[in-house]
Amino acid sequence: PMSGETVKEICDKYGLEVVCTHRPFDRYENNLLEEVAYHKAMDCKIAGLGCMPFEYIENEMTRESLTELIGRMNKVSDELAKHGITFAYHNHAFEFEKFDGKYIMDYFLEEGNFSFIFDVYWLTYSGIDPVDFITKMGKRAICIHFKDIEADKETMTEVGQGITDWDAVIKACAESGAKYALVEQDTCQRDPFESMQMSYDYLSQKEFFKV
Repeated sequence: PMSGETVKEICDKYGLEVVCTHRPFDRYENNLLEEVAYHKAMDCKIAGLGCMPFEYIENEMTRESLTELIGRMNKVSDELAKHGITFAYHNHAFEFEKFDGKYIMDYFLEEGNFSFIFDVYWLTYSGIDPVDFITKMGKRAICIHFKDIEADKETMTEVGQGITDWDAVIKACAESGAKYALVEQDTCQRDPFESMQMSYDYLSQKEFFKV
């Protein structure tokens, strides 16, 4: 719990930029103007939703509840857009479960008006080719979470230490028009700062950073 002004001050001190958030959905619905002020204080133009509200995960999804959810997300997206902020949804694996013969993600793409923060690990985990998928999504793939996966198709690992074809992923991101890549590792097998260094060193070799 930290104000946007405080976050901006700390980030400026260390040369960091806030490009995207993950905020609770009820904040967007019930305190939207506060969220706008929070994002603007950090000069952050992408308001992210890290997961659909848990009531839709914990209860059996119906076509009606899915339509309701997308409608709620579209309304938030419309309101944020009025303030120059892009609303974007971050995927996990359950969006690639089938519902009435289609992925939940398909409904998001067809009926939603929001952008996406796609996660390379969760796409691969779900059996989706991240290169093909990101390429197909085009500019709706506004941010990409860079996270590698081991050969067991389950274990998270540092970027460059797994089976992901990062040359192809980086190329797909560039061609799709993705604005940002964010190295993320939910579960580390070693000290998190060592994991961060490994991912940084690997991507530096790819001339990914301007260092």
